[in-house]
Amino acid sequence: MAAFARCLPWAAAAGLAVLVFGAALGQGIDAAREEPITPVEPDRTLDPAKVALGKVLFSDVRLSGGDVRSCASCHEFNRGGADGLAHSKGANGQLEPFNTPTVFNVAGDFRLNWRGNFRSLEVHNEAVLLEPRLMNARWPDLLSKLNQDSGIRSAFESAYGDGPSRESVLDALAAFQRSLSTPDSRFDRYLRGDDTAITADEERGYELFKAYGCVACHQGRNVGGNLFQKFGIFSDPFSGRADDDVADQGRFAITGREADRRVFRVPSLRNVALTAPYFHDGSADTLDAAVAIMAQAQLGRDLPQADRDLIIEFLGTLTGEYEGRPLSQITAAEAR
Repeated sequence: MAAFARCLPWAAAAGLAVLVFGAALGQGIDAAREEPITPVEPDRTLDPAKVALGKVLFSDVRLSGGDVRSCASCHEFNRGGADGLAHSKGANGQLEPFNTPTVFNVAGDFRLNWRGNFRSLEVHNEAVLLEPRLMNARWPDLLSKLNQDSGIRSAFESAYGDGPSRESVLDALAAFQRSLSTPDSRFDRYLRGDDTAITADEERGYELFKAYGCVACHQGRNVGGNLFQKFGIFSDPFSGRADDDVADQGRFAITGREADRRVFRVPSLRNVALTAPYFHDGSADTLDAAVAIMAQAQLGRDLPQADRDLIIEFLGTLTGEYEGRPLSQITAAEAR
């Protein structure tokens, strides 16, 4: 949620809406309303065997050095695909610089991580597996452990024709992650023409979301995730912090370009009601705080509480379903 809204005239956002809707039609999406947000559509081209194997691997602690954590340790399905912490915990329990982004609908993001420093799930997954501060794995050890498990080896042979390898592990994990879409939110049903799917207040919140300009950055299938934006256009949300904080530097820490200072990948707002705390550093505990900060920093506006409340009601309609159930109903026991 690093760039909740960009200060552009609504006419520009409306023009973007036409482009987004045209793209939706080109993809065969049945969009009943010409809006800048389009419904989530599951990827029906994925191989079920690879997805199932990737699901097992995602929760397997053997993918980490010392068998102490899994991908699911930071991406908990009962917490909207994040972990509920301001800063994720590393391999040794240390706090990491960034808030954990959700893994749901990640295939719809044009770049990965807050700074957008990865372009593919496979490359990102390998970086996480091998990073000493995160999974702290080594390929020889990881593959040896998996190959010693007859059930896992059999699953790899069925899906890939051979036992576990670097390439097949990364492919299976990515296949599972691409399956983690959350379709059929109430707002998706509204977009498809069901006027009863959201309330009058929620619809009013959506109109405010567009009118204030939030939709200029948060649009498309993921309601974000498809562009970079500077955090702090009209006011400085970093006031009082050290300038050399690597997390706050945004893409500048990667590119060294001054124009990239405090520039982040705009996050998806899908399921945002479930993924507190917000921003790259988890500094906003509530959606109300996040909306207020973004309005000031990105729009130069102090939104009335009544308008913030309505926008938050709209954001609640973006919570979708996973495996046919509302994501909000997944329990901690089921997420293990």
